[in-house]
Amino acid sequence: MGLSKRLGLVGGVLSALALGSVAGVNALRTATRPGREIYGDEDFTLMSRDRRSVVVTEDGVALAVREVGPEDAPVTAVFVHGYCLDMTSWHFQRRQLAERWGDDVRMVFYDQRGHGDSGVPSTASCTIAQLGADLATVIEAKAPTGPVVLVGHSMGGMTVLAFAGQRPELVASRVVGVGLVATAAAGLSETGLTRNLQNPVIDGFRMAVRTSPELVQHARGAARVLITPILRAASYGTDVSPRLHKFSDSMLDRTSVVTIVNFLRTLELHDESASLEAIERTPSVVVCGDSDMIIPFGSSRKLAADLPESELVRVRGAGHLVQLEFPSVVSDAVDRVLHRGLATYESREQSDVG
Repeated sequence: MGLSKRLGLVGGVLSALALGSVAGVNALRTATRPGREIYGDEDFTLMSRDRRSVVVTEDGVALAVREVGPEDAPVTAVFVHGYCLDMTSWHFQRRQLAERWGDDVRMVFYDQRGHGDSGVPSTASCTIAQLGADLATVIEAKAPTGPVVLVGHSMGGMTVLAFAGQRPELVASRVVGVGLVATAAAGLSETGLTRNLQNPVIDGFRMAVRTSPELVQHARGAARVLITPILRAASYGTDVSPRLHKFSDSMLDRTSVVTIVNFLRTLELHDESASLEAIERTPSVVVCGDSDMIIPFGSSRKLAADLPESELVRVRGAGHLVQLEFPSVVSDAVDRVLHRGLATYESREQSDVG
């Protein structure tokens, strides 16, 4: 049998397995339907007009960055998006907090490696540890001095925790607040997304990416058929605007299936429990929807319990994309932690001067 026929047969088998697995996805689906259109006039392209730049990581991956607010603002807030999303998943926070903070805060958003407009990474570099190092690079390039607030959603929250464990001295001296949205320090192999994606199709595709790149093109359709319905089903817990559904679906559709699969292993193994010590004295807020099927609310509750200076915000009925589904709740939480953090930071500065 020729190589092309053999590859086609493998792809067909994987596709059949994936289609057979979709029946299991139905058990994960929420009861959401397109809701009332409340965002008919919303400009979801807002961030495309923000100040743009590129930060290059230590291994040469170009990260797309957007900023709003003056470069000499007294504090910088860095927002880190989640798995299979991009920086525009913070659309509402960018709009609402810019209106609230004005020139007092500079906001920095960026696309994680392999996501959005950022560069394609090597398979081996698709790890939470590397994402933490990328965040350090962004901070060093875009906020080298002054107080910083870090806000991460889902895998972005894990990125913040990884960074804290890698750079505790920087956290102690400059990070004044932390927002952890729909995320967990550990335990994803037992609950949520990675448990739902423990499947021979995904395992086969992941092996192909690492050992037989020629198989990837034939199997990518099968992997996407299995993965994307699960991610879409878990996005929201309530009936949301059709335009909002389309907006979030477009981020998922733009994410390469290779990126999707490459990060699954690090999500399964993710354990940043040891990093919590670095932020236990930092004002923080933990936000999660109680209908989140990717990061169950219990994981966020445990995370908050392990952080003595944290506030836990339970968002009734919200799914995984809580910052899009209930944007004002998340924006308010980020605003509170920023002001709590700045008050603590200024008090400490005054004590040092005294």
